[in-house]
Amino acid sequence: MATEPTLSSDTIEQTKQQIRGLVSEIATLSKSEIEAEAYYPAFLEKVIAALAAVGGAIWIMRDGRRLDLAYQIRMSEMLLDADSDDTRRHFGLLSQIIASGEPILVPPQSGVGDEQAIGNPTNHLLVVAPLRSDNQVEGVVEIFQRPDAQPVTQRGYLKFVVQMCELASDWLKTRKLRQISDRHSLWAQADHFARMVHENLDLRETAYTIVNEGRRIIGCDRVSVGVMHGRKCKIEAVSGQDTIENRSNIVHHLGQLATRVVATGEALWYDGSMDDLPPQVEESLHDYIDESHTRMLALLPLRRPKRAADVRQTVTGEADEESNLANEIVGTLVVEQIESRLPEPVLRSRTDLVYEHAARAITNSVDVNRIFLMPLWRTVGKTRFLVTARNLPKTVTVSAILLVLILMMVFFKKDFNIQARGSLQPMVKRDVFVPIDGDVVKLHVRDKQRVEQDELLVELRNPDLQVQYQDVVGRLQSKMERMFSVEYALVHQRGLNEGERISLQFEARQLNEEIATLRAQQELLEEKRANLLIRAPIAGDVMIPWETERSLERRPVGMGQQLMTIVDPSGDWELELNMRESRSGKIRWARHDQDWRARYPEAGERVSYILATDPETNYEGVLREIKDFVELDASDGSSVVKMKVDINREDIGTPHPGSTVTAKVYCGRRAIGYVWFHEAWEWFQSTILFYLT
Repeated sequence: MATEPTLSSDTIEQTKQQIRGLVSEIATLSKSEIEAEAYYPAFLEKVIAALAAVGGAIWIMRDGRRLDLAYQIRMSEMLLDADSDDTRRHFGLLSQIIASGEPILVPPQSGVGDEQAIGNPTNHLLVVAPLRSDNQVEGVVEIFQRPDAQPVTQRGYLKFVVQMCELASDWLKTRKLRQISDRHSLWAQADHFARMVHENLDLRETAYTIVNEGRRIIGCDRVSVGVMHGRKCKIEAVSGQDTIENRSNIVHHLGQLATRVVATGEALWYDGSMDDLPPQVEESLHDYIDESHTRMLALLPLRRPKRAADVRQTVTGEADEESNLANEIVGTLVVEQIESRLPEPVLRSRTDLVYEHAARAITNSVDVNRIFLMPLWRTVGKTRFLVTARNLPKTVTVSAILLVLILMMVFFKKDFNIQARGSLQPMVKRDVFVPIDGDVVKLHVRDKQRVEQDELLVELRNPDLQVQYQDVVGRLQSKMERMFSVEYALVHQRGLNEGERISLQFEARQLNEEIATLRAQQELLEEKRANLLIRAPIAGDVMIPWETERSLERRPVGMGQQLMTIVDPSGDWELELNMRESRSGKIRWARHDQDWRARYPEAGERVSYILATDPETNYEGVLREIKDFVELDASDGSSVVKMKVDINREDIGTPHPGSTVTAKVYCGRRAIGYVWFHEAWEWFQSTILFYLT
């Protein structure tokens, strides 16, 4: 009996320690900046645990009037039924407590009034205390407690809940200050956004401002803006992108989706579900989601806002604020969440803010850009500073200089030379090609080696050809042996009847035909075998590309493949020029126009050139031949006309075949402006004037 009081004291002390710990946790929780969705459950659980209560609920005032259940633990089912009489009595009780702003203990099954329209319909003691912020009731905390406690204990319950509500009130104040700060920051961003999007009337710059600044305000992952071109919507700007690649799959599918949504005239809000969407919109949306992996998408048609002058006045004098639903659609605003997870109410409110300014900015930009010759007027407007009093002397001076330059380019003449690139080549040369498929067994020559005509260059091996040759030789031998046997039987064998003799004679004729065929095949195969030994077509020096020489041995080669070139450097040399097709016509004209040749006898013939190995020395040559057909330049794929130029062999000393040359073909004298800008003028004629006339 002596130990019972000690155990009771220990239990009480342990319980107090637990309650103090829970109170400390609630105080720490109330000082944190967690959201309401996390705070209310943690707060209510700890209060219920400290009081060892049955359950509880937190009620919050919404919009200053409506009471909503923020969180509940083991709340009676009858109080969750919005249409029950018990719920109405309970709501009446809570409303009365909020109106009075005083904490209260409400006994079970109690009420106020004759019909007890307000009261506690449960079998629990209700411990209710208001949540305050800035002397205003923001809600109530309701604890469902067992009703069998002593009055003193019940008052202790109420005092504890009041104290916990004071801690929760601190959290509410901090949350409200944080919301005010966020709202102030948002309005500052909105003000900055409004000034930025209305600062410029250039359509593209406005679109990029909307997407980049709008993404910052909304807080989403991507914002895009499309502009209507006829019935199609073209994506004009995407946030975070300097340029738009219209051929990319994402831009293509987004433009197609925007076009089809605009055709419906309604906004599209996608959050993962495609129910009740038109088939064409659903198909385009599915294609775009597959490419972009967007979790949430809002596509809003940008409609032309109503202006004050367009609002009609009714008979009563009130403005007829019609909906914008019938207005022209000038573009689209696309908002996407890929990784971010903004709550839908926040996303919609911020998107509405961006939408209002975007619709007006895009409408104004579209209207300005529709003005006839707007790019020209914009350019003219930018040049107004040139004629101001401060800049006028500079403008006159620069204009005079430009006039003098133009007159010089028109009336002063200089040599008109057409430039081309080419190579230095000996006139006597032969390319060596592979006559038959095979593997290189041995390369008998090296680069720059001197060879004589018919000297062995490359030895090939073709196993298939060898097998075919052995097969034909074997079959021929067999046929010839059989032929010998048949002829011997016809001449020396006695006792052959007429039928046997006729049969042997027929076989002999057949064998003769087969032997003739096999000998013809043998001759063809021997010719092919002879082609396995590639010989020099002329006497001269061997030219083999360095890479080919290093990797040619033991390498399979195909028929028609060029292996090397044999050149005779002791003979005459020439230039092979690759003249651009567009330039060749001027040379042909200069060579064949008699009047022009009378004025400039060397036009179309005189060629000056420099070697890449000796760029400081100019050499002269004579244009000998112009090919009549156009070829493709292997280096860049351009269309060129081959030209051959005769040169003086003594001028070039020790030449190197294939040396790069830069040549100029003299075509008479022309005005300086034509010499410098003739190609630009020709481009203008073929690209612009041709389509305008």
